[in-house]
Amino acid sequence: MAINQITIDELKEEEKETVRQLLVESYQQYEHAYKSVQVWEEYLTNIIASVDNPNVEKILIAKSDDKILGTLQLFLSSEKAYQRPELRIFSPIIRLLAVHPEARGHGIAQELLKAGLQFAKSQGSKELYLHSGDKMQKAIRLYEWFGFKRDQTKEFYNNDNLVKCYRYDL
Repeated sequence: MAINQITIDELKEEEKETVRQLLVESYQQYEHAYKSVQVWEEYLTNIIASVDNPNVEKILIAKSDDKILGTLQLFLSSEKAYQRPELRIFSPIIRLLAVHPEARGHGIAQELLKAGLQFAKSQGSKELYLHSGDKMQKAIRLYEWFGFKRDQTKEFYNNDNLVKCYRYDL
């Protein structure tokens, strides 16, 4: 896929269906890592519904030549992001960073992460958080390369999976 200049915009209503499809195609690679079809289908249903989550502060999209190639969601607290006030995160949290499989390796995730950092700074925050799991090793390597550091104090279990926390100090 030829990719020209990447621009980051906020999601518009008429782009929601495209972003839902992008999320499904992007996360499909993890299907085999789920222990049952039912758990995988629940996860997929939640991903699709996330585009209409009333708790999301902002959904960003990465475009090249008007084609949506990536997305991420920003939340203002752990309560809004995960319904987990006990994590006591009161800074922006990135969720559901996704890049279309055919568009990977072109810096799209990096541009989205940079936009997430700018958002956190605009909120007057001192840090930006995200959570990931062991099945997402490539993503974790990107986060660590980008400058995110593991913060075990803000981790939790989802079913029997450890959800690891990464923090970027601004």
